[in-house]
Amino acid sequence: MLDWLQFVLAPQVVNGLSIGVAVVLMALGLTIIFGLLDVINMAHGEFYAIGAYAALALIGMGLPFWWALALTPLLMAALGYATERALIQRVFNSKDRHTLTLLLTFGIAIILEDILKIVFGANPMRIEQPISGATEMFGLFFPNYRLFLMAVGAAVIAVVWAVVFRTRLGAMVRAAAYDRHMAASLGVPVSVVYAGTFAFGVALAGLSGVLLAPIYSVFPTMGRDFVLIAFSVVIIGGMGSIKGAVIAGLLLTQVQSISSLYTSPVWSDPLLFGIMVLVLMWRPHGLFGRLGHG
Repeated sequence: MLDWLQFVLAPQVVNGLSIGVAVVLMALGLTIIFGLLDVINMAHGEFYAIGAYAALALIGMGLPFWWALALTPLLMAALGYATERALIQRVFNSKDRHTLTLLLTFGIAIILEDILKIVFGANPMRIEQPISGATEMFGLFFPNYRLFLMAVGAAVIAVVWAVVFRTRLGAMVRAAAYDRHMAASLGVPVSVVYAGTFAFGVALAGLSGVLLAPIYSVFPTMGRDFVLIAFSVVIIGGMGSIKGAVIAGLLLTQVQSISSLYTSPVWSDPLLFGIMVLVLMWRPHGLFGRLGHG
């Protein structure tokens, strides 16, 4: 029994945690965009893929991985800001806003995916892991890069939480999410806050792409699989809830990782969506409240 816990279960838990923090980062961007803008961003998976390709391009230009890790979120934030200003803001005040933004972001996703195919081709690419080797813990060896990924992911999650709930900027964001008209009357630049929040969510998706690129292959449709998991995390955790996204993301990736010991990988998605259905039957609004009500 102890051998099973040490050599079978423990590695799966670590693998699940390393993937879980990246999924949480991606889901955080999705849930913050929904919590403030009330926009279901169907292009979030493509922004994740663009983040991975941007890192690939920067490394191809001769920059080390660490520069790509630092620069890619900034480039993605600029892309997200421009997308919100140029496209989403134009339909935001429409009475059919939910339908229009859903269709608009779905169209953006298709265009971005095709652009990636044209520019980079359909063949998978790979980024070499910047940290090699393994560290011995409790008699087991864990890959150093996965430990690094968990540390960076946990730090970013903590920073996002602190900014949203412990700073004046976060208070302005939550005020705009709760009642944008009242916030505007108090001097909050609501349109700038909306664009900045969308850019921040896109930057988190891009950061997830960079962090996971050395583990998975990089290809134009890579965002589809992760965006399904991210949407499940957001729905189970509660649309717009940061706490819910973190808890649901870590739980779901652990369930996926541990269940792979006993079931075929083809059952991974049915299991995940089955959990989502059960949670929604019990709590139709997810496990936790929304960002604007936090």
